[in-house]
Amino acid sequence: MTLIKHYLLMICRLKAIYNLLIMKLQTFGRNQMSLQKNNDMDQNLAYMYMMSARSRGKVLFTRDTLHKQGGKVKLFPGVDTWFDRINEYGRNKGVSVEHYIISSGLKEMIEGTEVAEKFTKIYASSFYFDDAGVAVWPAQVVNYTNKTQFLFRIEKGVLDINDQGVNSFFQPNQYRVPFRNMIYIGDSDTDIPCMKLVNTNGGHSIGVYNSETKDKSKVFRMLDEKRIKYYVPADYNENSQLEQLVKMIIDRTISNEMLEEFYFECVSEKDKEIKGQSEETIKIDGLINRLEDSMSFANTHDIISKLRVYENLTDEQKTKLVKIALNNNQVTYILKDKDVKKFYEAVCKNYNDDDARKVIAILNSK
Repeated sequence: MTLIKHYLLMICRLKAIYNLLIMKLQTFGRNQMSLQKNNDMDQNLAYMYMMSARSRGKVLFTRDTLHKQGGKVKLFPGVDTWFDRINEYGRNKGVSVEHYIISSGLKEMIEGTEVAEKFTKIYASSFYFDDAGVAVWPAQVVNYTNKTQFLFRIEKGVLDINDQGVNSFFQPNQYRVPFRNMIYIGDSDTDIPCMKLVNTNGGHSIGVYNSETKDKSKVFRMLDEKRIKYYVPADYNENSQLEQLVKMIIDRTISNEMLEEFYFECVSEKDKEIKGQSEETIKIDGLINRLEDSMSFANTHDIISKLRVYENLTDEQKTKLVKIALNNNQVTYILKDKDVKKFYEAVCKNYNDDDARKVIAILNSK
């Protein structure tokens, strides 16, 4: 059955992480920006360094601490039941649904949320922890520019971040999750590269805005800039506008995949039939097809001049050429032109066929 993958991203409010620092968020932000600017430092590396440095002597900066803080993260309304509801809808439609998260926030915090187990894979910034479980160094940094790499990993089914197979060539019908089957839900500028990538490759990017403030300025801009296709409130409750939209996209994708499967069957049949044919045969067949569709005398003469360089035409090719001479008025009308006549005399020579005899009769008529 058609395989549809559904992607949820940036659904958590991750700012709660700064509670670790026993600092005012505004002060933290100013210090982080200063660190970035003065050291040409990546934004995420800057905040990860600040977290580690400012927690020293105040909070034991461990994986367990981050997990516990993640458990305090406030989720958008309905997120706690969202995954099960969408999965059930997919199952009822015969569709496989998977959920992923790509975030600039901390993986260890996301793993501490109540919905962490719902994701097939969590791609986020993370720390390396020593034997005592204390964070000592960034292990992975995810920012807005490198978020897109994870979409390619998901597309190809190469989920391990160290697997170089993501650079391997895949035929269009080999993708585990083609972009057209992706739904990307985002709420910030850091999502824009991924939104654009999904959108331009046939997928569906959805911008969500705060359902309490109802501030749509950001999603309006994203829509104008063609970053997103749709926008809805960040409300994941049952029967919400977001849920209805996602279900409609799943329904549409099912029909679209049936068409895609038919397309790939056509491609496969074509590949099997031309397998083993020489490059010359393929070129001749292409010219004959162009001749069959020719709608001008100039184009007909041009194609004939290119076909005349080939001497060893197959009987199948000759059969098609004589039918074109009889059925395409553009060709029939100029059969007696010097170059066309010479070409068709060679085609019909030693070729005993009723249609060939009709062509010869036209060529010899006064």
